[in-house]
Amino acid sequence: MAHSKALLVLENFIGGKFVPCSSYIDSYNPSTGDVYCKVPDSGKEEVEAAVKAAKDAFPIWSSKSPLERSQILNKLADLIEHDLEAFAQAESKDQGKTITFARTVDIPRAVYNFRFFASSILHHTTECTEMAIMGCVHYTSRAPVGVAGLISPWNLPLYLLTWKIAPAIACGNTVVAKPSEMTSVTAWMMCKLLEKAGVPHGVVNVVFGTGAKAGEALVCHPDVPLISFTGSTLTAQRITEKSAPHCKRLSLELGGKNPAIVFDDADLTQCIPTTLRSSFANQGEICLCTSRIFVQRGIYSEFLKRFVAEAKEWKVGNPSDPTVDVGALISKEHLEKVRSYVKKAQAEGARVLCGEGVDSLALPAGNQKGYFMLPTVIAEVKDESCCMQEEIFGPVTCVVAFDTEEEVIKRANSVKYGLAATVWSSNVGRVHRVAQRLQSGLVWTNCWLVRDLNLPFGGMKASGIGREGAKDSYEFFTEVKTITIKH
Repeated sequence: MAHSKALLVLENFIGGKFVPCSSYIDSYNPSTGDVYCKVPDSGKEEVEAAVKAAKDAFPIWSSKSPLERSQILNKLADLIEHDLEAFAQAESKDQGKTITFARTVDIPRAVYNFRFFASSILHHTTECTEMAIMGCVHYTSRAPVGVAGLISPWNLPLYLLTWKIAPAIACGNTVVAKPSEMTSVTAWMMCKLLEKAGVPHGVVNVVFGTGAKAGEALVCHPDVPLISFTGSTLTAQRITEKSAPHCKRLSLELGGKNPAIVFDDADLTQCIPTTLRSSFANQGEICLCTSRIFVQRGIYSEFLKRFVAEAKEWKVGNPSDPTVDVGALISKEHLEKVRSYVKKAQAEGARVLCGEGVDSLALPAGNQKGYFMLPTVIAEVKDESCCMQEEIFGPVTCVVAFDTEEEVIKRANSVKYGLAATVWSSNVGRVHRVAQRLQSGLVWTNCWLVRDLNLPFGGMKASGIGREGAKDSYEFFTEVKTITIKH
């Protein structure tokens, strides 16, 4: 019993207050395999209370000026930044990611999300036209929609939750957020700062629980007119079906099977370390990670030799160790799923060059039961293999050869996803040509994960619907109205 008392027990945050739940779910520390906290197993009742609180708060919050909302968002950013180390430690422990990644990527980006939308809300303009012959002036106005339902995933917990909350409340909406039940701690920590930042009660409500119960109740609620979701394509299909009777507005940021295309004139001193990062950062648990690497045949052998040698240098171990490059995967089930793809590749005759099933993994004593996996490189994989077609979402990447530009574009586009791609070449004409023809919402050339939040983020095909960013998020989280004045 003494052990259970030491567990962190989270509560829902509804109407500015922490509210206990009648039942709870175990949440595990991925690096040890032990239960680390209890998360509310919320359902219809809790979602109903949160939506009511958000509806009640909407008139006051939506009537505040953009400047007033901006000041509150900036204050919240300051408070999170002040507690950056505590947030980073919690994110690392809860998700399995390295403390270095949490410190340098997750929490700073969560802070920046609030600051960015606090600034951008002050600079939007609307359209106006004049019809002199009719004596009419037309203009548009934008207003917040109402209660926004926000469902965020487990891979970048606070980073992606704030990417939704910040624009939603900046535009004057109130929100009911549901983080992943596997990574709820930093959202709960953020709730503790809302009142201090000046966020009125009911503007931000957080309901913890599973997608099947809490998520579905939120998607089906008639008083939630828009849903922003980041997660799997399969879950998005259900959200689309369940929200259809209510004609809800949807923003769906889904999976990827992202190609890197390396031409024979690529600068490998830049390409190899960046492509290692794009393949294995955050244990490969980023929707933008590279999982298919197409290398032009002339440099294929050299690339593979150098890439595998450097992949073997990546250190796997206790996420709290600042020298570690790869932490633990999110869950035992997810680890088994990722491992199963490597087994399938081997069964199909592909070569596993390093990592899973090839190299031994030495872990510290306290991490023996954790969900760890070495960076894994697979070669000689057929394009039709599930390893080249399906999102693996782990530290696994496939490297294959190609001959011509035309061929590689066709092969890169031959999956159902279209989220991100990278192109490596020193030929300026080629990178423009290839970027235009790739079926991908984002294309990086000679770099990876360089983001300007002013520009649209989102995917094509099964990678999602809609875009997010300064202008796109503003348009999603507001209703536009055309007004005509005859004078």
